[in-house]
Amino acid sequence: MAANDSAVIRAAVLTSVGSPLAIEEIQLPPPAEGEVHVRLAAAGVCHSDLSLANGTLDQPVPAVLGHEGAGTVIAVGPGVTNVRPGDHVLLNWSPSCGRCWFCMHGEPYLCDQTAKAWQRRYARLADGTLLYAGLGTATFGEETVVPSSAVLRLPPTVNLEGAALLGCAMLTGIGAVINSADVQAGESVVVFGTGGVGLSVLQGARLAGAEVVIGVDIAREKEGLARTNGATDFILADEQVARRIRERTGSRGADHAFECVGSATTIRQAWSSTRRGGRTTVVGIGAKDETVEFHPQEIFYFARVLCGCVFGSTDIGRDLPRLLEHVQAGRIRPDDLVTNRITLDEAPQALAQMSARKGARSLIIY
Repeated sequence: MAANDSAVIRAAVLTSVGSPLAIEEIQLPPPAEGEVHVRLAAAGVCHSDLSLANGTLDQPVPAVLGHEGAGTVIAVGPGVTNVRPGDHVLLNWSPSCGRCWFCMHGEPYLCDQTAKAWQRRYARLADGTLLYAGLGTATFGEETVVPSSAVLRLPPTVNLEGAALLGCAMLTGIGAVINSADVQAGESVVVFGTGGVGLSVLQGARLAGAEVVIGVDIAREKEGLARTNGATDFILADEQVARRIRERTGSRGADHAFECVGSATTIRQAWSSTRRGGRTTVVGIGAKDETVEFHPQEIFYFARVLCGCVFGSTDIGRDLPRLLEHVQAGRIRPDDLVTNRITLDEAPQALAQMSARKGARSLIIY
């Protein structure tokens, strides 16, 4: 396809916040200066997509959601030099500018320009209505057009279906372990929530050499999945979960707790499960109307660290090559996150299943 050709494709469209996704034909313009046209091979259905769809996170509409994907470059606009047609690429929903204070101080995951990429109109509905690109990438479509900063070239030998999961779940989950929390060999780890990101945290803990790795979830049927991804133990979440974790970690509590649900209750449970002097890392995205409470004396007495985690504290130029090396060596396994391989038509159902806390990662295959 030439760079000046438009394309009519199928995509899952969020017409209004809280409504089901609708499969529609949309029109992609040719890539403008600095843009890249990508044909998707696969896209993961992430909890952040659900948060955008239900209003937990702000999303202008109508929009095509999806931000975890990989594919092949079809065409490039003027001035694009980092990729060319035929290249295999990973979509990057968190492109950094390289110039702001955060980027210049080694924190590109906090780039203050990234949010501007999330407000981008990139395509049109059949009636001409402009469409927003969910988190700037819009991977719930057969093809997409993105800024060149949002594509990362992949080695031609990398499986694109598995690579799609690197773009969010694995960079976030493994990054939370390696970058944010700096888990060391022999330490104990507990992970609250065994969805795609939580399972990636389990794989990261295994990669780091953690000795005790406990998965926690409300669904008993997720135990096998948690163990496949690195859990040495599994606990069904209830009011006594913190006590049970202490029993399995020398009565002290875990060296590290990772909260991957995004609720006040599980943040509080993760905190209570962490030993004195340990670290609680909050990866999940909670609702704006919830509150987490701590007594001042417990903050002093326990001397724990409570830390937020954005995109696994990832420097994608540094971390993606490392992740690819681990994938190729079999030390991390993207396929182990996947519970459903689906078509684009099944994307609305996949979000509904996620809302019901069923399964882990659904992967749309194009």
